[in-house]
Amino acid sequence: MEPTRDLVMATLAQIATPTGGTLVGDDLIRALVVESGSVRFVIESPSSDHARSMGPAQQAAEKALRALPGVSSVQIVLTAHGPAAKPAAAAAEPPSLKVGGHPTPHQGGPARVSGVDRIIAIASGKGGVGKSTVASNLAVALARQGRRVGLLDADIYGPSQPRMMGVSKRPASPDGKTIEPLHAHGVTMMSIGLMLKEDEAVIWRGPMLMGALQQLINQVAWGRLDVLVIDLPPGTGDVQLTLAQRTHLTGAIVVSTPQDVALLDARKALDMFDKLKVPVLGLIENMSTYICPNCGHEAHIFGHGGVAAEAMKLNLPFLGELPLNLEVRMAGDAGTPIAATDSPLGEPYARLARRLIDGGMG
Repeated sequence: MEPTRDLVMATLAQIATPTGGTLVGDDLIRALVVESGSVRFVIESPSSDHARSMGPAQQAAEKALRALPGVSSVQIVLTAHGPAAKPAAAAAEPPSLKVGGHPTPHQGGPARVSGVDRIIAIASGKGGVGKSTVASNLAVALARQGRRVGLLDADIYGPSQPRMMGVSKRPASPDGKTIEPLHAHGVTMMSIGLMLKEDEAVIWRGPMLMGALQQLINQVAWGRLDVLVIDLPPGTGDVQLTLAQRTHLTGAIVVSTPQDVALLDARKALDMFDKLKVPVLGLIENMSTYICPNCGHEAHIFGHGGVAAEAMKLNLPFLGELPLNLEVRMAGDAGTPIAATDSPLGEPYARLARRLIDGGMG
């Protein structure tokens, strides 16, 4: 017998909260998914202090749900929507007028992921520059050169790695806590997209994003990895901040196309990593050139050389140019990254992988 959403909600309506209400009555349940015997949801507390008191309720909910017929696994993320309350002594201090300060890192600073030697974040200032294509092909290229490689799709709102890596199986969680990753083209990979329906939108607030990201990093059974490649969402938002503040990163690679508007946003990404004290391993110019398959004419649709010039200006490594090519796009759409084939178009990614390995970063 498959558990239903109504049965799960009725069960959660019986779980008391420290304030005298219930999980459902206090409207604390978010992103509930009930599918194939698996129950997943977020308990979103109104404040950090409230969240700290919710441990017993979370445990009671997990116990009650596991007792339901047909429930094989339960995954609960506890997050806080609001900031932590200030100590009473601080009430007399004048208010700060500074706008947009960076969040304070959690206690202890960025932590290493058990069993993972290096973590490389693939970032971009804006969407549409081919960052995810670079991430998947780099991961495969590193694996083909003998490295134990993981690929984490941290683009929570727009996960594309399941399609690009050709995987669709839902990850297993035998104990309801540890997530078993999938494997493709010699790479161990995980994505929030594997835990959702293909056309299901993720409509989450910042705290829920952070909770999901921490699950994907720390609850996945990555095993021993030489390098974990993380495909970040575009921009400079919650996921980037949370990752840099809570996880020890070896460094970041910033992908951009050559045109001015992309470079403007790439500079913001570089500034973010500078402020967060994450080393930038280098810049990549994607869609650098286009060669017509019919006549062989070479065109620079998005300009050419802008990223190399920017790298020189900022005294950062320029890791290379990648072409705009239909075959690369079709390979990704088909679930076999071009770096996993013997096509000459995979060679730029192989060179990039060798450069990182020779530099001790891969």
